[in-house]
Amino acid sequence: MKIDIHTHIMPDKMPNWVQKFGYGEFIHLEHRNCKACMMKGDKLFREVEDNCFDAGVRMKEMDQTGVTMQVLSTIPVLFNYWAKPKDGLETSRFFNDHIADTVSKNNNRFFGIGTVPMQDIGLAIKEMERCITELKMPGLEIGSNINGINLSDESLFPFYEAAEKLNCALFIHPWEMMGQAQMQKYWLPWLVGMPGETSRAICSLIFGGVFQKFPKLKIAFAHGGGSFPITIGRIEHGFNVRPDLVAIDNPVNPRDYIGKFWIDSLVHDSMALNFIIELMGEDKICLGSDYPFPLGEQQPGKLIEQMSFSAALKEKLLYKNACDWLGLTITH
Repeated sequence: MKIDIHTHIMPDKMPNWVQKFGYGEFIHLEHRNCKACMMKGDKLFREVEDNCFDAGVRMKEMDQTGVTMQVLSTIPVLFNYWAKPKDGLETSRFFNDHIADTVSKNNNRFFGIGTVPMQDIGLAIKEMERCITELKMPGLEIGSNINGINLSDESLFPFYEAAEKLNCALFIHPWEMMGQAQMQKYWLPWLVGMPGETSRAICSLIFGGVFQKFPKLKIAFAHGGGSFPITIGRIEHGFNVRPDLVAIDNPVNPRDYIGKFWIDSLVHDSMALNFIIELMGEDKICLGSDYPFPLGEQQPGKLIEQMSFSAALKEKLLYKNACDWLGLTITH
């Protein structure tokens, strides 16, 4: 059994919100000459394959790669945190309804996690409540920062409190990467910026005391935790030698939070996979592929399956840890 916690989906049709709202660069999808084009305003943002929006194609590819179930989440460029709050709520509800509908039609193959307008925490909490109670989703996906604001910001604490009360799992995905404007060449925002952005999110939650204040939060991070695992020694050393700069909001050693959150397995390297398992613990790594995008693992779970792990460990990595994070019971 394989449960892939890191997959993205979008509707094949969506409103042209630029025309409707009269501003911004909202994404919509146009089908041109057998190609699906994500349009940012009136400019081409990215061509996508039909596996990005067609559940039937997606399930065929899941069968080909032995993936039992996928956790569906929106594409981060569709977060729309920059939009006016009421407009961000409208787009969030549209994507959440689409994901919920996809799941309801194929509930033996998919789980869904929602997106919420994090630019307005009151609206975000209301949509979170709808996702959990009405749409029966186990969690949400949020960005690694909210319009440049770190996840440690106290304005976000009511959101974390609500997520804890609702037992809402959170998947944190990098977006709007630091320094992106300075490193456009060589795809560096995706190769360098994303790992750094994920470490930014983890460190913010640690040093801001979020894990301390909300110990029941169930948070998973994309891309193997980014650069956090390999730099925890540096992070801890900084905490020890300059507590006046680092420990100003939380006096607890950052290493003490290892084991308090999950990361996905998407590291593309056997040595890196061994390292994150040894560091984070075998109960805190979940299969994640970033399907259907090219930076993802093209055959989800292949790296795990090729390793000389015990059958029990492979089961944890391939599906059991995902169930623990999401709070699900799966009969296999």
